[in-house]
Amino acid sequence: MQKKSRFWSIFSKTMIGITLLFFYLPIIYIMIFSFNGSKSLTRLSGFSLQWYEKVFNTSGYLDAIWVTIAIAILATLISTILGTITAIGLSKSGKMLRNSVERINELPVMNPDIVTGISLLMLFSAVSFIPKGFGTMLIAHIMFCTPFVILSVMPKLRSLDPNLTDAALDLGCTPMQAMFKVIIPQIVPSIVAGALIAFTMSFDDFVISYFVTGDGVQNISILVYALTKRINPSINALSTIVILIILVALIIINLISIRMTKSKSKP
Repeated sequence: MQKKSRFWSIFSKTMIGITLLFFYLPIIYIMIFSFNGSKSLTRLSGFSLQWYEKVFNTSGYLDAIWVTIAIAILATLISTILGTITAIGLSKSGKMLRNSVERINELPVMNPDIVTGISLLMLFSAVSFIPKGFGTMLIAHIMFCTPFVILSVMPKLRSLDPNLTDAALDLGCTPMQAMFKVIIPQIVPSIVAGALIAFTMSFDDFVISYFVTGDGVQNISILVYALTKRINPSINALSTIVILIILVALIIINLISIRMTKSKSKP
């Protein structure tokens, strides 16, 4: 029995190690070769920061980074607010309306990005008063991020006691006070999860952004696609910067979440 348990312990740890290596080895590879002294993507030849210098000295790279961050933050904020309000409204609606809207909400999630991108391209081409560029990309990102927020918040709302809102109203709260003081504090983890999904979806998007952009506006995904057409080691430096931005964002969000959890646990 001890030999079997020891074998399965070693086997499980080995499998976990292989899985983690499979996930993170490409990222580690990119980060190491971002400091390569030559253009080679397969052979290291000394330590150098030349590719980072190229990223920060090339206006196109910096513009793509700022466009990506700005759209991701704005799309996350707006889609989180819209998705949360919609989910709360649906939780108080009739069963037929709620089920119908939930089914409709699943369409953008299941719809292939290529179809969504072409549809939005046709829409923005028909609506000529909206110039294609930053605005159309932001609208598109809000459109495909909001359903994920709704899907994240709705299960938590279903688990809440439906009498909580009535109790708050009976105790003198207005509907707005009941929402902000009773409902929202209990669904904060779901809201944060939805915001993280929205941020990731926006930051990572290429297909939809490629179809709806214009006027020289491009995010990091479009820029990387253009750079892959030729050997360009600055892709490694740019990718490493993106990884660090996401890592810092996750650390900040986790610290905020831990602080909120501690503040709730205090008497």
